[in-house]
Amino acid sequence: MNSIGKYLAEFIGTAVLVILGCGTAMLLRCDTGAGYALTAIAFGFVIVGMAYCVGNISGCHINPAVSLAVFITGGMNIKDFAGYVVAQCLGAFAGSGLLGAIFSLADYDPGAYGTNGLAGVNDSIGAALIIEIVLTFIFVLTILGVTSKKAKHGSFGGLIIGLTLTLVHIFGIGFTGTSVNPARSLGPAIVSAINGSTDAISCVWIFIVAPLAGAALAAVVHIFLEKSAEKA
Repeated sequence: MNSIGKYLAEFIGTAVLVILGCGTAMLLRCDTGAGYALTAIAFGFVIVGMAYCVGNISGCHINPAVSLAVFITGGMNIKDFAGYVVAQCLGAFAGSGLLGAIFSLADYDPGAYGTNGLAGVNDSIGAALIIEIVLTFIFVLTILGVTSKKAKHGSFGGLIIGLTLTLVHIFGIGFTGTSVNPARSLGPAIVSAINGSTDAISCVWIFIVAPLAGAALAAVVHIFLEKSAEKA
């Protein structure tokens, strides 16, 4: 498969994730139980759809944290890892920009563009880091298990991954808005800053560092578990 095709698939997949996931959060304001649930479902369903749409082309990472874990476990080379991350970040930025245009033309207040923040943890950086590391660890470990050559989930892999993303969002939205994806956090934060709000961009580093740390930890644990199973 040509690398350009893989990068384009990652760009499109990440853009769609932001448009439908963050767009739902923007539309519903994500300030009630129903808003939390529908936003969580939106993010999960996007992953399911994209898994069957671009999964056969790029693997449907659409998340730098996932790409990092795949790289650590030997599933991709450094060139593709870099290409995937750039494509994902550009896709998230493009998706956020398109949302801004849609909401502006429809005369809707875009709010915070679905950005992540610390309001739900009372501005506690420590709490946000722990939450995002743990949630990303769960999400990425699931992905590595489902996509392992030893897995026997057949064509249900995309559904399992999407449901897991829904679950981590249900838990995390009230705290941080749930990132578990540096690109999904960075794109909306940049567009929000361009439009005059710098709150999200000031803390976006948390939603880059924590998911990458959680993904790296998941990759190490996955490698250990697979090697332990081989020795058993």
